[in-house]
Amino acid sequence: MTLSPQETVLEFVRAYREQDARLALSLMADSFTFTSPQDDRLDRDTWLERCFPTADHFDAPARTLQIVETGGVVLHRYEYKVAGRTYRNVEATRVQDGLVHEVEVYFGGAV
Repeated sequence: MTLSPQETVLEFVRAYREQDARLALSLMADSFTFTSPQDDRLDRDTWLERCFPTADHFDAPARTLQIVETGGVVLHRYEYKVAGRTYRNVEATRVQDGLVHEVEVYFGGAV
């Protein structure tokens, strides 16, 4: 079954949340890169080593507010809690041929 770009992103998020490295790897392109205000174009292996294990940082799973695809990029706006405070972020994820090629995270502030 082929996933839509939005479904691919949500499965990738689930893999992170559940710490399912096998699922995450199956959704990642070899050329995967990850960028955030704290990370600059991490490759797949570095992201798996540095960022993937941090799911326990969040109080509960993130809640999707909006998810849309435009021009090959999925924009995913979500809300999450850390230490009892609620925050919002947006991720721009490039999905091609069912694989996540690039994630850019834009941090929001507390709401």
